Amino acid sequence: MIDWLAANPSRQALEDATMVVIKTQELAEIDVIADGELYRFDVNHPETNGMIEYFVKPLGNVRSEITRSDIEAFGKQKGMGFRVRPAAVVEGAIKEGTLDLVNAYKRIRPLTKHSFKFTITGPHMLSKTLLDYHYKDLPSLAHDIAEVLAKQIKEIDADVIQLDEANLPGSPDEWEWAASALNVMLDAIPKTPAVHLCFGNYGGQSVQKGTWEKLIAYMNALHTVHVVLEFAQRGYDELEFFKDLRSEIGIGLGVVDIKSTVIETPELIAKRIEHATNVLGENRIRYIHPDCGFWMLKRSIANAKIRALTLGRNLFEGR
Repeated sequence: MIDWLAANPSRQALEDATMVVIKTQELAEIDVIADGELYRFDVNHPETNGMIEYFVKPLGNVRSEITRSDIEAFGKQKGMGFRVRPAAVVEGAIKEGTLDLVNAYKRIRPLTKHSFKFTITGPHMLSKTLLDYHYKDLPSLAHDIAEVLAKQIKEIDADVIQLDEANLPGSPDEWEWAASALNVMLDAIPKTPAVHLCFGNYGGQSVQKGTWEKLIAYMNALHTVHVVLEFAQRGYDELEFFKDLRSEIGIGLGVVDIKSTVIETPELIAKRIEHATNVLGENRIRYIHPDCGFWMLKRSIANAKIRALTLGRNLFEGR
């Protein structure tokens, strides 16, 4: 996080801060630039950097004023023990409301000429953070959210659109309806679709337990080009499971632990890439990246980890 932004979160300050994030990546020679999502930040819920509230609060037929009875009802929902309050309350059929991802993208895209990734939270995670008084059926709620988001995705021509599903790894039994809803969005992506999965990055901490083995069927069902996965914090013993991943799905390997303040060396990152390549074979590792977002780390640490990422890539490739 850029510390000075909290003191002056104006639109101009947000654009300036985003330019800092982008320039940092450009100087580090990152191949695909991301915007850092700073313009989504919610000072009242910093643990997720706006990954949830930014998407659900503007939707139509969704209420963001949370009552005491809402909090009590939400506390009984499965898989949300790390949240005290729902992100919002669903009181009717999901509509677009004032959500405007298209113009958010149009404001950010001119800030770099590099290949650009735009991220959107997936319908499984969004639906589970809501208190639903209308559908009373998670798959139906998730599918309607997916339809609304897909309509906007069709107008976003980012080089890569990454859909983030950080709750499913802790609830693998929900994979079939989660995949069906996510595919609605994946099919709307104009260029390169990607899916990010992790075991939580809530306030810089993991909040779920599980294994990648239980998610291979889910990943194989996705209409995606590659998956972006957490590994550095978990270790690499589970790589064997990915031998069963469809060959046309590229693997994005997490090589930087964003839940630690220790700076990885380029040698360690190169070693992690080499190990994964030895286990899974040539050309299976299509991308390397941090496990999740850097927003909980101090800027100096995040910058150093970004630089280590590309130096480790260069070392592995013999640049």
